[in-house]
Amino acid sequence: MFHKKGLTLLLSAGLLAGLLSGCGGGGNAGSASGSGNAADAVSKDGFPIVSKPITLTMMAPDVGLQNWEDMPVLQEMEKKTNIHFEFQNAAKDSFDTKKNLVFASGEYPDIFYAAGLTPAEQMNYGGQGILIPLEDLINNYAPNFKKVLEENPDVRKSITAPDGHIYSLPVIDFNQPWYRNPLWYNGDFLKKLGVTKLPETTEELYQYLKRVKEEDPNGNGKADEIPLSVASNPTGLREVRTWLLGAFGIYDEEVYVDDADKVHYTPLEEGYRGYLEFMNRLWKEDLLDHESFSQTADQKKAKAQNNQVALFSDWNAYMTKGGDPSTEDPMFAPVRSDMVDKPAIAKNRGITTGAFAISNKNPAPEASMRWVDYLYSYEGSLMFDKGPEGILWEYTDKDTLTKQYLPVPGGGDREEYRATLTPDYGIPAPTIATPDIYKGLKTDFDLWVDNESKTKLLDKGARIPFPTLFLTPDEQAEVNALSSDLNTYVRSMEAKFITGAEPLTNWDKYLDTVKKMGGERMAEIYQAAYDRWKQS
Repeated sequence: MFHKKGLTLLLSAGLLAGLLSGCGGGGNAGSASGSGNAADAVSKDGFPIVSKPITLTMMAPDVGLQNWEDMPVLQEMEKKTNIHFEFQNAAKDSFDTKKNLVFASGEYPDIFYAAGLTPAEQMNYGGQGILIPLEDLINNYAPNFKKVLEENPDVRKSITAPDGHIYSLPVIDFNQPWYRNPLWYNGDFLKKLGVTKLPETTEELYQYLKRVKEEDPNGNGKADEIPLSVASNPTGLREVRTWLLGAFGIYDEEVYVDDADKVHYTPLEEGYRGYLEFMNRLWKEDLLDHESFSQTADQKKAKAQNNQVALFSDWNAYMTKGGDPSTEDPMFAPVRSDMVDKPAIAKNRGITTGAFAISNKNPAPEASMRWVDYLYSYEGSLMFDKGPEGILWEYTDKDTLTKQYLPVPGGGDREEYRATLTPDYGIPAPTIATPDIYKGLKTDFDLWVDNESKTKLLDKGARIPFPTLFLTPDEQAEVNALSSDLNTYVRSMEAKFITGAEPLTNWDKYLDTVKKMGGERMAEIYQAAYDRWKQS
């Protein structure tokens, strides 16, 4: 689970200079001295990876809860592998800024870890030779990851650049079905209104939200209920957009591919207009929080914890409502409009590229690949996810891989303590999440959430809206040029249509503008990329 934790770093001119001066990774050949960095000195299986200790540099985002040198997971890895790391990290909130400065400086770390390298960055810096190709290293030094590629062909397709090279390793998690955080119903309101069957259509959803507004389900004698509330920060209407677009047959907010393999640019679709009309209806009748375009996530949560909100988005309902995890707040079941026979339900891609890369300054790429390959094994992914055995968990039956949690040392929150053990917390760390990792560790609440996801999303035909793939450099440059103005215009018009500042009678004028700005061209570019991906 990625948690939104971290320290904000305010960048001044002096700090910018400091960031650059702290990233000198170019002189590492001396630190990996002797024959320890030669390919023939790297063990292809077992531990240690190298017979003589070597030192490499790593750059990663830091959520600010622990010094990486003190993390038990990384200390254990150093003992197992004989590879010591010097960390050149930046606060998570400022990491992209530092990453850009490092690439501009020419002084690179040996390894980029959890760096969130975009496909464009991989193509750019891989094409320049700054990031080295990994496919030969995978074949020779990464048996675990090689097995992943053999068992999941789409992973190879999604991480291979148009020039045929692999420049980064991904995060792989096929266990998480959600494409966006789910919507959740306030179970107290459902009970008070006697609702035993969740809405299945947009009209039923509208009628339920209207009842919330009119029938005082929080029982305080005031008309202070908020049927649907959204935070403008950090994601805005994205919190609900995907789920409500699905009612009109649309899988994603930008581009998606239909069952006939045709790519659509969502802001031009008639279903998108249907979504806007529905949201405008909610707005006009005060069923959508009128502070949705201005309030923070904390302000939204404060309303929910005051028992005012009926429908909202979060990782789990209790994270917004407060209190302990509860099975009384059901997950939203996607609804359909009159435009479709069934809702479009988006599923998580399961692949996040750009999590691990090796720079051309690295004196020991073979050893580096062996190191990260362990993270794609069951043992390695378990240790990086839960910490070393004996701290937060222990086996109850190692033959069946069944485990149990141990009390948090000193008490406190388990997740926050876990963040002091492993770097795999709140950042896109390279790993694979296998079901066996969680065997015996899931609470009754976790199992309930799994069942909600299965019955309401997976069993109802959820699918990936658009695969993880690369654009060519020319395509990426064109998309970047088009997206800036298009996204600004589309999001601005979305707000205007919903609030009524712009009447939907001006839809045709809006369509003409989006087309002139390149909306149809966006669909063409992604269609070409999708066709290549499918045929690769």
